[in-house]
This record gives sequence, C-alpha cells and structure tokens, in this order.
Amino acid sequence: MPATEQTIRSVVEEVLAELGKRPGTGGGAPPARVNGNGSGIPVMSAGRPARVSAGAAASGGGDWGVFQSVDAAVAAAQEAFEQLQRKPIADRAKVVNIVKSLCEQNAEQWGREELEETKIGRLDHKIEKLQIIKLVPGTEWLKSDSFSGDHGLTVIEYAPFGVIGGITPVTHSLPTLAGNVINMVAAGNTVVFNPHPSGARIACAGVRAFNRAFAEAIGIENLVTIIEQPTIESADEIFQHRGIRMLCVTGGPGVASAALAARKKSVVAGPGNPPVVVDETADLDNAARSIVAGAAYDNNLLCIGEKQVFAVNSIFDDLLAAMGRSGGYKLSGPQIDALTRLAFSPPKEPGGHAVLNRDLVGKDAAVLAEQIGVRVPAGTQLLYGEADTSNPFVPEEQMMPFVPFVRARDAEQAIAMAHESEHGFGHTAVIHSRNVHNMTTMGKLMNTTLFIKNGPCMSGLGLGGEGYLSFSVATPTGEGVTNPLTFTRSRRCVMVDELRIV
Repeated sequence: MPATEQTIRSVVEEVLAELGKRPGTGGGAPPARVNGNGSGIPVMSAGRPARVSAGAAASGGGDWGVFQSVDAAVAAAQEAFEQLQRKPIADRAKVVNIVKSLCEQNAEQWGREELEETKIGRLDHKIEKLQIIKLVPGTEWLKSDSFSGDHGLTVIEYAPFGVIGGITPVTHSLPTLAGNVINMVAAGNTVVFNPHPSGARIACAGVRAFNRAFAEAIGIENLVTIIEQPTIESADEIFQHRGIRMLCVTGGPGVASAALAARKKSVVAGPGNPPVVVDETADLDNAARSIVAGAAYDNNLLCIGEKQVFAVNSIFDDLLAAMGRSGGYKLSGPQIDALTRLAFSPPKEPGGHAVLNRDLVGKDAAVLAEQIGVRVPAGTQLLYGEADTSNPFVPEEQMMPFVPFVRARDAEQAIAMAHESEHGFGHTAVIHSRNVHNMTTMGKLMNTTLFIKNGPCMSGLGLGGEGYLSFSVATPTGEGVTNPLTFTRSRRCVMVDELRIV
C-alpha cells in the first residue's frame, strides 16, 4: 500500500529527532523549516518536475553546490544533469578521478575535521577511509552488452536516472558521500544530499571542494548539491520531491523504512548486527586478529563490523586468550555488567528494544573502560568478554568497541544463535572455520549480503579480500555493495535487419 505523506514525515521526524543529536552533547537537530505553502512539501506543476532557473537556484543560497533549500538544490542539480548528458563519458571519468584525488590529498585534514565535528570514531581510520576512496569503481563499469543474429543488432546500454536524492550517515559522512558521488556521476547522474545533521559541516566542505574542481575540469557546476542545514523538513522534501528520480539512503531502521515507503526507486543500506561464529576447526589466532581488526575499526562504527561472537565451548577459552594477544582487553563479568548498565537503558515498553546510550557510540576502548573504573594498557583497541544472549550487547546493533562472546555447545548451536541475533536483516555474517559444511550451513541459513569466511569484516568490501569498495551496502533492497551500475537503467537499442555483416 502506498505510504501517505504523513507516514513518511512521521518516520523521518522520529529518526532525525533521535539521530540528529550530536553525539556527546545531547543537543537536538536544528529546527525544521516550513515552505511558504505551510506543508513542507514543494509546490509542483502537474507536468514535469518543478524547475527553477539557474539564477533562481543561485539566489536560493547556492555556494559551490551548498544550498539552503531542497527546491534550489534540485533545480541546480537538474540543470547540471542536462549539461552532463551532453558531455562524453570521458568527462565523467575526470569527475571520478577528481573525487579520488581530492580525498587522498585532503584525507588528513578532512578526517580530522570529521572527527572534530562528529566526535565519534578514530582519527587514523577517518583518514584511511578517505584514502581508500580510490578503490571505488567508476566509469570502467559501464560496459555495453550486445546480441547479433539474423534479425540485426541489439545493444544494451546503461543510462542514468537523473537527479538522485542521497541520505548519508554520521558514521561515515564524507566517505559515504564521496563514494556515492563516484558511483552516481560515473553512471551519468547528479545528486542532492541531505547529510546527517551531526556530519553536515564536513560533508558541505567536501561538496564545495568537489564542485570547484568539477567546474574547472569540465565546465559544469552543481553536479553535487547538498543541504547546508539538514532538517526533518529537508529530508521529507527529498523523499517527496518530483524532481528526484531515485533515492539512495544509508542509515538506521527508521530512515530505511521511510525510503522504502516513498514512491520512488530506492537503494537502501539498512541496519545490521553482524554475528561471528568460531568453530572447533578455526585458526584461533587468525580469528582473534580478524575480530579485533574488524570490531575495532573506527571504534566499531562500520555497519559490517563484528558485533557479537558465538564460539563453541571446546575452543572458547583459547579464543579469549588469543583475543588478549591480538590487542583486546578482557572484562570480567561484573565489569561487563557495569558497562551494560551504562550503555543501555531498559526498553520503554514491554518486549521493546533496550535504549542505547548514544554518548558512548564510537568512543575509544580506553574511554569505555574508564567509565567503569578500569584502566587498560596503551594501545588497547577492543574490549571483550563472556556474556550470554540476554545481554543487550548481543541483540542490539551497538556501535562501540566492546564485543560479547557467547558459549555454544557446538557449531550447530552457534550458527542458530548467530541467526537469531542478526534478526533477519540479511546484512553481514562472519565465520571462522576450516569445515566447509559449517560454512555452507551458515551461509544458507543467514542469507546475508556479505558472508565472510576466515577474515575481518572489511575483506567483504575488497579490503583484504577480492572485490571492490563502497560505503553503501544495500541489504533490504538487494543491490548489495553498490557500484555505478546500481544507479543506471538498462536501455535496449535495436537495429532490425541491418548492421550485421556476417
């Protein structure tokens, strides 16, 4: 059933009211702005999408792609799209190279600025996430398919949608934006971003830098536009705007639901709670190194990051010892209980979810330990310890460098518990094993977009494993790790009875 405007607005309002709080401050999102018609929804003509002239777009607050209103941002992006359609694919390749070069050149500065603004994660990983943008695929993916036979020649090409609406998360504000720009513009689209309010400043800085370079290189301004002060209203407008042809949303359950309810094609990177299974055949030192590397990356802000471990009893204690040798710090039962009380409040209603303390999201392991009166050795990357499935750290997608380890009778029980804890999101799962049958059993049961064997979670994104990188992993809508073809339409060009010479 198509969602009403109120349905979408209520979900977006709930999400942004909660997530718009800057971590560590308790401050709310900026107040919503209302359009002149009082509804918050732009007035549209009955025909093609509402248009504003380039001059009007500029007067609407455009500053190298940074706008105050969705209408102005969409109009500018539409104008840029029409210009881009007249340009060769070689110009799109220039845009891709510009984004990659600027991210690498400014990685340290932009990474520092993102950490200062969002106050979550680790500086070394903020920097690295920008340096690895060069691994995101571009125009080289736009390869045509063809069929020839007695009745001529058919070519299947990949055409753009137009103006895409993008919602980006606070966890990877500029890296997600930059990766999406590469994929979307390589495919021939332009984009309007509504960033997370707590990562808007660095996202806008990136957009300004990109657009200046694009204008100089190919003579088009506003290939990428962004709302400077993202609000409930601006997110709602992007979901509803008739000038937006497609959505790409990276965020939690509420944002994902709102995108799926909008009457547009949507690529949705939804929530995850990735479990890890370690069986009796695993290389325990490799398993421990991998769990620490993945769960500690940017203080466990990755949606693909290892969130809970189910290990068979026969190797459980040896695995915990290996974790200590790999940079982890083991908490005792009472210490885990104390951390749990700080990290979660009881559900607001019976059967509901525990309420996450967002002030602890993305904080260093040493900071979490200090909160419960524990001093950890310098260089400690991750806290860990034994828990059971009733601990909220197991079923909830917490984003902090603590990983609970749960004992299982055998691999069969470990896989079953992993499946339950992932909630059917179909996002990411990990197993450490040399038993191919256990791998197969878990893979079929979990049916996740990413299924990683004997490595850290990042290997699922081409970082230590084969494949390519993207910071948008579309699980509910099924596109998986996004690439330029994700943002194209398949177009068939048919020549009947001609152009075949054999």
